[in-house]
Amino acid sequence: MESAGARCSSGGSRDPVVVREKHLFKGELPEPLVQLACSHRHCAFPVKGNELCVWDTDTTQPLFLSGHCYSISALSFGSNINPLLVCSASHERVIVWNLDECTQKVQEGLTPHGIVIGTLLGMVLHVRFSPDEQQVAVCAGNQIYMLSAKNEAILAELDGHLAPVTAAEFCTWEKSMLISVSEDRTFKVWDYSTSQLIYQSGIITAFPLLSLLIDEENKQLITGCAEGQLWIFSLIRDHNYRCVTHINLKKEQEKFCNKLWKSGKEIGEGQNDSKVCKTDNMRPEGSVETSLPILLIEHCDFLVCFDNEENIYSAMNTRYFWIGTSTALLIINLANFELEAFLSYKDYSDLSIRFARSCALTRQTVNGKVLCLITSMFEDMIAVLEVNLDALVRTQQSGFLPCGNENSLSVIARCSLLTTSPLCKGLKKNMKESSSKTPGMKKTVKDKPLVFHNKIKSSGYTAAPRMTMFTPNINLKKKEVSKWKTNCKCKNKEYPLESDPPIKYEKELSVTCKPTPIFSVQYSGDGEMLACGLADRAVLIFNSNLTDMYNVFSGHDGAVNSVGWSHDRNWLVSASQDRTLRVWSVCNKEPALILGKEKFDKTVCFAQFYFLDTFILLCCGAEFHLLSFHPDTTKDDLKRYKQRSVCKLVQKFPMASTMEITSLSAVNDFYSYVVLTAGSNRALEVFDLNAGCSTAVMPEVHTRSVHQICQNKGSSFSTQQPEAYNLFMTTAAGDGIKLWDLRTLRCERRFEGHSSRCYPCGIAVSPCGRFIASGSDDKYAYIYELRSSTFLHRLGRHSESVINVTFSPSSPQIRFKSYFQQLHPEVFLTQWNLFHSLGRSLLHQSTITESQNG
Repeated sequence: MESAGARCSSGGSRDPVVVREKHLFKGELPEPLVQLACSHRHCAFPVKGNELCVWDTDTTQPLFLSGHCYSISALSFGSNINPLLVCSASHERVIVWNLDECTQKVQEGLTPHGIVIGTLLGMVLHVRFSPDEQQVAVCAGNQIYMLSAKNEAILAELDGHLAPVTAAEFCTWEKSMLISVSEDRTFKVWDYSTSQLIYQSGIITAFPLLSLLIDEENKQLITGCAEGQLWIFSLIRDHNYRCVTHINLKKEQEKFCNKLWKSGKEIGEGQNDSKVCKTDNMRPEGSVETSLPILLIEHCDFLVCFDNEENIYSAMNTRYFWIGTSTALLIINLANFELEAFLSYKDYSDLSIRFARSCALTRQTVNGKVLCLITSMFEDMIAVLEVNLDALVRTQQSGFLPCGNENSLSVIARCSLLTTSPLCKGLKKNMKESSSKTPGMKKTVKDKPLVFHNKIKSSGYTAAPRMTMFTPNINLKKKEVSKWKTNCKCKNKEYPLESDPPIKYEKELSVTCKPTPIFSVQYSGDGEMLACGLADRAVLIFNSNLTDMYNVFSGHDGAVNSVGWSHDRNWLVSASQDRTLRVWSVCNKEPALILGKEKFDKTVCFAQFYFLDTFILLCCGAEFHLLSFHPDTTKDDLKRYKQRSVCKLVQKFPMASTMEITSLSAVNDFYSYVVLTAGSNRALEVFDLNAGCSTAVMPEVHTRSVHQICQNKGSSFSTQQPEAYNLFMTTAAGDGIKLWDLRTLRCERRFEGHSSRCYPCGIAVSPCGRFIASGSDDKYAYIYELRSSTFLHRLGRHSESVINVTFSPSSPQIRFKSYFQQLHPEVFLTQWNLFHSLGRSLLHQSTITESQNG
């Protein structure tokens, strides 16, 4: 066997060394070789067909082990370092080698021998040690043999696959559980202690499944097929092995290349030195499109690239893994299921192998570097590569990775208002109006001379005298007084940040007697009232217990699209499909402010209060309006028809390259300059109203238009870390939920599991910032934990699709039942509509459900 020296490949003279070919072995390779092995600093591969070579990367001394008569087809290292075991398998026998003993015997001049644990099992495609290294799973043909690692003994035979088994992995948190994938395109879950089949999946894909990985932390199964498709399944007991997501590596690779090309174009030609950036995404004429067989899935120590940075990766507890294909190595983010970086063999001219037949990787990095072992598809060559993970990531992501926190965006205002800011202009107008006219107070007669030049109002001498000036209300019921006291006590308590989500059904309330859909549901800031916008043009306000209707507002001529509370809980803004906006006083049934159709060309889709009730934000068409307003509920006795509230347009902000703004979000509970908008062009745009301009645009945030942006706003009863308010969620029909960080403008996590293909299902964030609630088409409401992509609970009892959810922001409340059980303080409300197809019309039945953890 011939060996070559080390070669460096940096992808360019200015690039750091991304990959280095440490060693190249040439010799006869076995034809059925499928599985290679890499450990901490050892690489195992066959030479001369039936001879095992273990190469130490530190000493660069190979250790040759003989014991097979036929070609070696599968290799695997044990999980322990001392002693380090390696298992080799061929057609006629399976051998376990102790490398420490073998090295000692070679040094003594003796011939090392291993322990034969199995004979004549057939063509072996995969072997794997158990976590305690007491058993070895051998995939031979359609069967899986459980062998003892100490002697020749078959402990169990697992028979059930209809085609050769290509991979098997042990489940570390479940005793005696083994998962296998096969060319029959299914995976199976076994209890190898009893040789019983626990679960059998259906046919997943049209191509054979080749690789398998079990993520112990997230309890997920990851498998890949011969056509570059990845599937992730949940192994949590209550999830019934459901599919979490499906990843198309070809599409992700194209998306990543386009992203790099755009970032390189923005920062300037020549500054982005990534090889991927400079390659043309279009295939040359006459070229053949190759498939991407997934040969390997392995854990990746990706966080080593960000040890010296204050970054969100460690905070979000993100996991990464390697994908080894025939043409490249890829890094996939297990939180957002997106491509982080990839190394294409053909992009580095110093590499001897362009197409790999099999590959292996070390799980942990050593000095920021990873060992990779690949065999050539067309030649008898084996190359040992050293990949600089930090250099690989930084050369490809230099255009869009944050370099620091100096210029990053923040939801919480970190500087004072600029004199040229639109917010400053609106505040000046409000100050002038408030100084000239005091709200809620009538004009008083000033001291003037005897000669009056203005009209004098009648003094009322001819009117009947008032007999009763004031009548105090002394007939208060004891229940009302005690209720008021308990509410005041509850308001002083803080929201528990370590509480569990609400999971138990509590009560149900029918909103209207006729079938009417509810388009918007929102709690007041104190959690005492709930506002609902209905399709029958009404706005309803309930108390938080859903036992009484506090008020009914009517006046819109179309369905109410959105409702929003003011920070002081005294005002309610509603937007309707009749192209009007109304501001209501909670204590008055007449609107305090009406903006009619003459103000807007298109339907007002969304409206909310902003900047601590100083402004109103609304989206209309492809732009959103910033309005300054001054509410006044007093009425002139002679001109009651004329509203005294004042509202003026401060500025319009158009969203670039879109036909319509589909969602808008901003914080009103504290001072914030940031406004988030999503458009029909599937883009998300960030506006800084202090600067009065757009600061960032994120294209193609979802595969469809975003129908809701949900920020982590907290509540007045909870206190979170300042960085937590920079997180926000977006959701689109058929594309799940994505968690974004405003500082990095990156998708940090993706939540899938619920179904939202038919209706725009809403989402909400709990006041503690730990849970996300989502509606779904499958008649369930889902609750996710912010650090996990899989759902925690699935809430039933819904008759049809759940399209709107909201959390209560109020403090804990203790209630008692007959069995003396404390209910959870967090109230989870859902709204669903029952659709019946009647020609072109839809029949809606609206109900609100209150659920608490009891």
